[in-house]
Amino acid sequence: MRAALAMKVGGKFEIHDVVIDDPVGREVLVDVKASGLCHSDLHLIDHDFGLPLPAAGGHEISGVVAAVGPSVTSLKPGDRVVACLISYCGACARCLSGQTTLCLNQEAVVRGPEEKPRLTLQDGTPVAQSVNVGGFAEQVLVHENQLAVVNEDIPFPHAALIGCSVVTGAGAAINTAHVRPGDTVAVVGVGGIGLNAVSGARLCGAKRVIAIDLDDSKLEAARRFGATDVVNSGSGDAVGAVLGITGTGVDHAFEAIGLPVTQQLTQDVLGPGGTAYLIGIAPPGTTAQFGASLDSLFAQRRLQAVLMGSSNIQRDIPLYADLYVQGRMELDHMVSQEISLDEINVGYERLLNGEVIRSVITSF
Repeated sequence: MRAALAMKVGGKFEIHDVVIDDPVGREVLVDVKASGLCHSDLHLIDHDFGLPLPAAGGHEISGVVAAVGPSVTSLKPGDRVVACLISYCGACARCLSGQTTLCLNQEAVVRGPEEKPRLTLQDGTPVAQSVNVGGFAEQVLVHENQLAVVNEDIPFPHAALIGCSVVTGAGAAINTAHVRPGDTVAVVGVGGIGLNAVSGARLCGAKRVIAIDLDDSKLEAARRFGATDVVNSGSGDAVGAVLGITGTGVDHAFEAIGLPVTQQLTQDVLGPGGTAYLIGIAPPGTTAQFGASLDSLFAQRRLQAVLMGSSNIQRDIPLYADLYVQGRMELDHMVSQEISLDEINVGYERLLNGEVIRSVITSF
């Protein structure tokens, strides 16, 4: 099969012919119908996070189950599924409490070093799977815990985005922050994840949802996703603008970029008792600063890291798909364009240039 691989740090994705193994145990073979270009996959190219190379990028996929291993119980051939990078065993104390993003035994979903690799090049060289998915390919072979069955009425491109940007952004508001009706919210950085944080806050009944970004086109998109107010942080005092809207600052502020300057802005717009949620992936070595002055102490503000929206994918992915089908969750404007696997690097250039929200590979 054809797959887009990261061959070296600092390079581009390259198309190669890859051999994929048959499913064993609780593994599931999926025919990929759509694969989203998530910004975090660029970290595979731009930074050394210790992932063995070559590696198949991509993790935001939807498709149809082609075959299942002998121990699979929750899926069958023909099921429409969405994959997610959350790897969880389902049996440890954290998993049993519903906190699957804090699984204590994530290695349970991958093959051991003594086992045959799931993916290899034609010459037998092992190919790693980014976050155990490797979705820039015609097929993926993953553990059943990383898949969720979704509504047959949701289009494949839209469904694919639920597996990362939607669960991460909307989940941060719904599951991590537990935004309540009447709360005030700010979202710093309204790309794919930030737009879904806006959407999640709206679903929770937030009174004010303030989108903050440098790009007016993204701010306009944020209004479609439920932002009540927008602030261009490059045009003036963003903190002052938020204080002017809320009077005291916001209850919840979400950072979806991963830069020190935006992490600080997220804290600066908080009101008393507010919490800043750091969602964006920062480059290696980045340190987030948190004020510890007497004023901060009395304001009782908090800083919270967020992974994948604290999501339980078996519950949340089908829920968001149903909400889309019911017309209650915006996904149509997430899919900016459909492209082929061969256009992957061009698609990422468009993402970095702010030309698209999400490009989705639908031709392999």
